[in-house]
Amino acid sequence: MKAWSIRSGGGIESLAPADLEVPRPEPGEALLRMLAATLNFHDLVIAKALMPELILTPQLVPLSSATAEVLAVGAGVMRVKPGDRVSPILGQGWFDGPPPTNPDRMLGGSTDGVAREYAAFDAESLVHVPDELSDLEAATLPVAGLTAWHALFGERPVERGDWVLVQGTGGVAIAALQWAKAAGATP
Repeated sequence: MKAWSIRSGGGIESLAPADLEVPRPEPGEALLRMLAATLNFHDLVIAKALMPELILTPQLVPLSSATAEVLAVGAGVMRVKPGDRVSPILGQGWFDGPPPTNPDRMLGGSTDGVAREYAAFDAESLVHVPDELSDLEAATLPVAGLTAWHALFGERPVERGDWVLVQGTGGVAIAALQWAKAAGATP
C-alpha cells in the first residue's frame, strides 16, 4: 500500500513516499481504509522533533486525524463492523482522565499515524462518524475539534452569556468559535 513516512530525527525534510504491507486486523482491531486525513499543528511539532517525550519509530507514518471506512474486524470486535465510517482517536487506548504523561500510543507520534491507505487500530479507539459530516469535515475533529472542545468545556465550561476570546483562524479557532456560539457565548 502507499503511505508517507518520516525518518526519526530527520525532520519534515525527511518526509517521503513509502510502500508498506496492508495490515491484517488482530483480535480487538479493525482494518480501516483511509478516506480523508488532515494536517494539524500537532503533526508538524512531531515531524520537527519538538516533542522529545515521544519516542519515534525509525520510520514513522505521520498524521493523527482521519476519517476511514471499516473493511474488516478481528476476533471479538463488537463496536464496529465492515462498512462503518469511523475516526481513530489521537491517543489510542486513552479514554478518560488526565492525559498520560508519556503517551506511548499517540497516532503519528509514538504509533504510526494515518498518512497511509490502510491501517489496523484498536476497535475501542474508534468513534463513529455522523452521516451529516463529509469525510473531510469529520477528519478535522479528532485533534483540532477536540482541542477546541476541551478548551471550552473542560476545566471551566463556557456558559450562556460568557464572552470568549479566540485567537487565530486555524481549525482549533474555527471550531472554538462555532461551539462557543452554540453554547450561547459571545465569541
